Amino acid sequence: MADTIAMEAAAAPLDELLRPFSTIQKDWMLITAGSGIGRSEWNTMTASWGSFGTFWNRPCVTCVIRPSRHTFTFVEREKLVTFSFFEPSFKHALQVCGSTTGVTTDKATAASITPVLLEPGAVGFAESRVNLVCRKIYSSDVDPAGFADESFLENYPQKDFHRMFVCEIIRAYAKKGSLK
Repeated sequence: MADTIAMEAAAAPLDELLRPFSTIQKDWMLITAGSGIGRSEWNTMTASWGSFGTFWNRPCVTCVIRPSRHTFTFVEREKLVTFSFFEPSFKHALQVCGSTTGVTTDKATAASITPVLLEPGAVGFAESRVNLVCRKIYSSDVDPAGFADESFLENYPQKDFHRMFVCEIIRAYAKKGSLK
């Protein structure tokens, strides 16, 4: 990944690399956890729900994952989680990663993306525009009693409520052309 720049979170121009609303909802992201790049050592999933912000004075990404997802087990087990963002030309790859399970599918091969070990315990993708290496700092299950507007329960017809993860951004790996 010679065309990639690694930056500590404090020095990374996160506001230039990511747009807080459209980057996740419109462009989507891959949430990945694992210990290596062998097929059984990691898993990834596509997400369009999440947020960027500051929690406890630290730059963070927040995501939600249903316990039924194969990636959930990896995120629970690992200390680091990687959030990967791609150019629009990779939308099909993200569709593949969001519609297949890593239990039976080699997602990297199916989506034509290349897993890379960014650092010990942090799996990202060579084709990503930006890979954020994050440390989990908080998790909590979504409690249906907490919804002020019960119409949001329509997102859970199976009662399979998400677990929310708040993850501190510790490093950003960005393609050189991603910086403005």
